[in-house]
Amino acid sequence: MASTIEKKEHSQVVISLEAGIEEWKAALKQAYNKNKGRFQVPGFRKGKVPFQLVCQYYGEGVLYDDAMNEIANKQYPEAVKEHDLKVVSRPEMDVTGLDENGLKYTISVYVKPEFELGKYEGVEVPYKDIEVTDKDVEDELERMAKRNSSLEEVTDRPAAEGDTVTIDYEGFKDGVAFEGGKGEGYNLKLGSHSFIPGFEEQVAGHSEGDEFTIEVKFPEDYHSEDLKGADATFNVKIHAIKTEVVPAIDDEFAKDVSEFDTLAELKADIRKNKEEKAAKDNKAAFENETVRAVCDNCEIDIPQSMIDNEVEQMAQDQNARMSSQGIELSMYLQYLGQTMEEFKKSLEPMARVRVKSSLVIEKITEKLNPEVSDADYEEELKTIADSYKIDIEKVKESVGEDASFIKNSIRARKTVEYLASKAKKVEPKEPVAEEAAEEKKPAKKTAAKKTAKADDAAEEKPAKKTAAKKTAKADDAADEKPAKKTAAKKTAKADDVAEGEEKPKKTKAKKAKADEE
Repeated sequence: MASTIEKKEHSQVVISLEAGIEEWKAALKQAYNKNKGRFQVPGFRKGKVPFQLVCQYYGEGVLYDDAMNEIANKQYPEAVKEHDLKVVSRPEMDVTGLDENGLKYTISVYVKPEFELGKYEGVEVPYKDIEVTDKDVEDELERMAKRNSSLEEVTDRPAAEGDTVTIDYEGFKDGVAFEGGKGEGYNLKLGSHSFIPGFEEQVAGHSEGDEFTIEVKFPEDYHSEDLKGADATFNVKIHAIKTEVVPAIDDEFAKDVSEFDTLAELKADIRKNKEEKAAKDNKAAFENETVRAVCDNCEIDIPQSMIDNEVEQMAQDQNARMSSQGIELSMYLQYLGQTMEEFKKSLEPMARVRVKSSLVIEKITEKLNPEVSDADYEEELKTIADSYKIDIEKVKESVGEDASFIKNSIRARKTVEYLASKAKKVEPKEPVAEEAAEEKKPAKKTAAKKTAKADDAAEEKPAKKTAAKKTAKADDAADEKPAKKTAAKKTAKADDVAEGEEKPKKTKAKKAKADEE
């Protein structure tokens, strides 16, 4: 099989291929054998219509799609291997000739971009370590005390902010009760802002047993169309008022909440744990900032298909995280009034950062070629097993004999650690007055709410993904089977082929061209 390639802008490669007339005829026969069960001609049983009669009755073009697929699905992966192409997009097929000499066609793909590395050893990284202070320890003690607080009933004063009131309530719009506006025995913490603006403020100041009416206005961005911006009234009755009682932070408190006998011992333990966590966080954050600095030193023309693929992966990961908490991403976005397309668009900047860092680390890893010992490999498997809370033997079984993916992940991590060890930590520059003022401006509440989950999904970790996550995705890809075409379909659909490549697909315009010829 002869094939040539033409490199174009933005990492696009056009592969030119051809099949002689005998190979084309054989492909037509294969297409006929594959589909003969669906051809019907008067006088013949279904599936028994001869090849020549099918061509006469239906026209030879009815077999073109499958015939082209038979050829392309064989030749395309061979061409990819021959030219050592690292394909990162779906292949697009275009028929350029079909005559008595056979079939000529091209397949367009995008490949990993070629680029030159900039400086990657000894880069300056503005970073300041997180330090554990006395205030951090005191704040943690206060949080522990809060978690161990109790509610005590109040009868000698009205409700105030911070109290928890037990109430019945019913909402009305234009004098008519609306759906979802009624509750009985509801425990509402005043100041929590869990109800619409103005509701909690008007409950404060009332005493146990009070029955009263409050007037509110629903926000313009409220999730219910019927209530957006609407005026409403609520009938409210207070059954009980409770206030939070926080225990004193002393030796007795330490005995109650920990294994220690004194507050001093508890404080020392809190500091130790916080310092250990800070050390890990500092290491990871500095590595990420190092990778960012290294990436800033090189320019890469990244194909859009790589960005799109990363966005899809990030969206799937976010959906998986939310599903594990019983929330569907699509439903959450609907609640926020955001489409899936808008959500994915918000992920693009971080997807670009991730793809670029991955390409840069991959290239540096090729140059450094760090060794992976058996101990490194076993430790990585243990980390995966611990993160998924499964036996290490099950991880080994899942990985199978091909350990290359795990080892590549370890090499990438070692590369990042090497870069961080060579980097120079410098003091971050103080922001100029205007920038500092801009950073201090409070974000709009609705905007913050609407982008919160997108920010979670785009959690900025350009240095590397966890090996556990990578392994899970590798297993998914290994289990994926090519999609089958239904017999009744005339237009062939590209299936996946070996080595992770996809079979080429034809557009309608391209298919028509083949039919005309």
